Amino acid sequence: MTTLSCKVTSVEAITDTVYRVRMVPEADFSFKAGQYLMVVMDDNDKRPFSLASTPMERDIIELHIGASELNLYAMAVMERIRQDRQITVDIPHGDAWLREEDESRPLVLIAGGTGFSYTRSILLTALARQPNRHIALYWGGRELKHLYDLDELNALAVKHPNLRIVPVVEQPHQGWQGRSGTVLTAVMNDFDSLDTQDIYIAGRFEMAKIARDRFCAERSALEDRIFGDAFAFI
Repeated sequence: MTTLSCKVTSVEAITDTVYRVRMVPEADFSFKAGQYLMVVMDDNDKRPFSLASTPMERDIIELHIGASELNLYAMAVMERIRQDRQITVDIPHGDAWLREEDESRPLVLIAGGTGFSYTRSILLTALARQPNRHIALYWGGRELKHLYDLDELNALAVKHPNLRIVPVVEQPHQGWQGRSGTVLTAVMNDFDSLDTQDIYIAGRFEMAKIARDRFCAERSALEDRIFGDAFAFI
């Protein structure tokens, strides 16, 4: 791991509760797509955030931080970022990075909310390595506005015919023509079998556990080809 001081270059409120933060690190760093960093609040307080940027971007770090009065843990980080315009990070962490040993396997990427930042790094890295790889990205949000980078994803899908973007809205507005409910239900409905896919999941621990259990039991997924940071804790 490397400890870096980073200068905050931009803070963008992309929804009422999500901020896109871009930073320039003071020194060289490296990580694998799908890893996360720890924001150092003090010696005994380090807080994890997925890296939304890719390993190819050596001069910038991008984070998507969900912060509100209901999430004071992240809000304190945002207050530090706004006030100091400088933060210290510990990088990299996590074992749920994009595997490189068999890039012929299709990818299924699953995210809820700002868990998208984890899948974004994996998606962009995978497409850079193998532009024609079959990839399906399922992104769930409470409302459509919470799927804040959907335009970027749809533009990518136009350029990459083997990329399928599936937004899933829990509380759809009237007239919504897309998928509703949960991302796990959407995946289960779309695949009769998941035995050939590598699956990457970002979401709550309980969601990750249910996904692994159901995918393996009902869709023949291989447990050792399902990746997510949650699995280190459950």
